[in-house]
Amino acid sequence: MITNLDLQSIKQRFGIVGNAPLLNHALERAIMVAPTEINVLITGESGVGKESFSKIIHQLSPRKHNAFTAVNCGAIPEGTIDSELFGHEKGAFTGAVESRKGFFEVTNGGTIFLDEIGEMPLATQARLLRVLEYGEFIKVGSSKVQKTDVRVVAATNVNLEEAIRKGKFREDLYYRLSTVPIYVPALRERGNDVLLLFRKFATDFAEKYRRDPIELNEEAKNIILNYRFPGNIRQLKNLVYDLSITAESQIITADILQKYLPKAIHNNLPALVENENQQQTFSDRELLYKVLFDMRKDVTELKKLVLQMLTSGSSLAGAEILKNHQDLFKEVQGFPAVVSSESNIGNKVVLPVIQSESSVIPFSESTEQIEDIPHETEEETLSLEKKEKELIIKALKQHNGKRKYAAEDLGISERTLYRKIKKYGLE
Repeated sequence: MITNLDLQSIKQRFGIVGNAPLLNHALERAIMVAPTEINVLITGESGVGKESFSKIIHQLSPRKHNAFTAVNCGAIPEGTIDSELFGHEKGAFTGAVESRKGFFEVTNGGTIFLDEIGEMPLATQARLLRVLEYGEFIKVGSSKVQKTDVRVVAATNVNLEEAIRKGKFREDLYYRLSTVPIYVPALRERGNDVLLLFRKFATDFAEKYRRDPIELNEEAKNIILNYRFPGNIRQLKNLVYDLSITAESQIITADILQKYLPKAIHNNLPALVENENQQQTFSDRELLYKVLFDMRKDVTELKKLVLQMLTSGSSLAGAEILKNHQDLFKEVQGFPAVVSSESNIGNKVVLPVIQSESSVIPFSESTEQIEDIPHETEEETLSLEKKEKELIIKALKQHNGKRKYAAEDLGISERTLYRKIKKYGLE
């Protein structure tokens, strides 16, 4: 049985601040599993301190005098991750001018922490499963089986069960890793711990730079307690340091604090929740893209209707087509559509007109608009890519080129950000 005294001792030793029940429960599980050789899966949002728990497990284990290696699987390109983890032989691939030991060989006898394991490619997952089951691996470009004695502690901020359903993560590897799962709570789930952490970061900064620590008034404390902190402890620490450097007053009021909290995510907005019949969840960005693509699809459909009218040879036929698609016009144009048409006058076709109170939009009698459809569609696609590129550049500038923090702000993994940077030539 772990006593409160034991917990406080561990917290002081490893710099853990807080007394929330969920945090204490996670610490108790880490302390209990540490003396064993069992593999551990640590789950929780980005920035909650999952790596600190892996160090606790290592330091309280019989392997504490051996190596501890932390590997961010999301930060290693897919083409080189096998070489990084398992090593390679000379000439195994272009650029392999000499043999190299991988992390599993270097960390033999110790503990290896695989962060963001949900980003690991499927082929590498198969290699890792071999290590977990038999303690053996093969270097890239070699046929010789090598033995290793490594304890694996993995961590992820994604739902691995959902990844399994999508075919992005091996089910057998998941059950091999999650013998003892440990959930590290988000900062918003820890209640008054946020105020303790604020005070700690403010004191640490003040001692380092020899100045008085900043303090929150009561209104500011209430704002901090109700803020969601999507970046968790890392975001809170950055906020405290920013306030300590640039705030004009030592006492932080609600007005001052409001200026430093991101406005776009300040309010606690309703979250999109997956229902029983829904197999896929979407982020806000994905939903926005979906709406834009649906709108573009509707516009393209309208252009096809115009082409039908131009080639039908009858304005009456064109009018009938428009009447059958009133809902589509209403959705795309954003106002009630009134269709009018007249009979043929001689050999000339009088095309229908969409009217509203504010405007009259006639369709061209020529086919120039129709022939330009691919060009317009291409411009729309490029504009989305341009917007994505601008967001990536902005995030990288904001974090001084640090991809890890930029990826967190963008809501994507480091691996995805790496591919985007390479795609847009931002290296």
